[in-house]
Amino acid sequence: MNTATATSTPGMNHIVVVGNGIAGQTACDSLRTAGFTGQLTVVGDEPCPAYSRPALSKALLTGAGSHELAAPAHGATERLGVAAIGLDVTARRVHLDDGTALAFDGLVIASGARPRRLGKGALVLRTLDDALLLRERLDDRPSVAVVGAGPLGMEVASAAVQAGCEVTVVADTEPMRPQFGAYLSQLFTAAATAAGVKIVHGTATGLDAPTVIVDDGTRIVADLVVAAIGDIPNTEWLEHSGLLTEGRLVADARGRVAPGIVAAGDVTAVPVRGSVRRIPLWNSAIEQARVAALALVRGDAAPPLDAAPYFWTEQFGLHLKAVGHLPVPGDPAFLLGDDPHRPALLHWRHPDGTGVAVALNHRIPIPKLRRAAATGQVPGGSA
Repeated sequence: MNTATATSTPGMNHIVVVGNGIAGQTACDSLRTAGFTGQLTVVGDEPCPAYSRPALSKALLTGAGSHELAAPAHGATERLGVAAIGLDVTARRVHLDDGTALAFDGLVIASGARPRRLGKGALVLRTLDDALLLRERLDDRPSVAVVGAGPLGMEVASAAVQAGCEVTVVADTEPMRPQFGAYLSQLFTAAATAAGVKIVHGTATGLDAPTVIVDDGTRIVADLVVAAIGDIPNTEWLEHSGLLTEGRLVADARGRVAPGIVAAGDVTAVPVRGSVRRIPLWNSAIEQARVAALALVRGDAAPPLDAAPYFWTEQFGLHLKAVGHLPVPGDPAFLLGDDPHRPALLHWRHPDGTGVAVALNHRIPIPKLRRAAATGQVPGGSA
């Protein structure tokens, strides 16, 4: 994109937000906080109110908490249960699958992503309906095969073990190593195997339900198969908009993709540490949406995105909170504790000096965790 021309549009009276997830909701809130008093319309393809997506594989799946979010206070008109199917940038109109179109002065693209599918018969976990179906199926204590050993797949495996299921994970690399690095991967893998999870190394090449076929010829028969093999950004509706770059929706550091159009969340690739990539994390979607909303109404006066990613996971009795860009090679320094199975605070330093802090089974507030990442020291003072 040409960032020199991607500035806020004067005389903005109607802003449309496509996507009713946390990025879309945060954008609406941030626009109001920034002083936008015009008409807001939010479009969501699910018929239900916005909810906490991370809770689906944690609290909701295990019955340990709620997925609900506070009712919005931004006053946007909600168009729920309809999806955007096209965008005319010149005419400034978003086309919806119910045959209507929304005219806009400003647009926030926050259409998210959808799960990659393994084949007919395999469940996925992305939406509230997915989570409710999976929880219902786990109640019968089936044997479970989870294809994919990233954080989502391992959280599903943990919930299945907690439900009393026999669990096999098909992993094309060491569990969570691409996301966490070797040290944390080994820690969580050991916890999973100690809980009874069988890990089969290989790539699933197909599904002949109820059998998962692995590339080395292994065949895994399970009552329930769950695919957690990544996601696909929802950009099809933008195919003829002229906004895509080699099939990707690429934004600048302020979330801008064209004059009067910004993007945030899982659908968007943003500049990160010398590259341009998606950061499909809940808190990153929030930070991107705040920045993008400000850029929509303030242009270059808005600050660029400059937030270290925050991520958390709960599985197999381990609770992890991380601030910074993982993975980092090598072993960490222990800022607190000396045993990762007990409350501990770990620290890594990238070659460029950027820090990463990880709290394991430690109830440290996020602001303190951010300070620990930056300083490499145990944070003091109030949160």
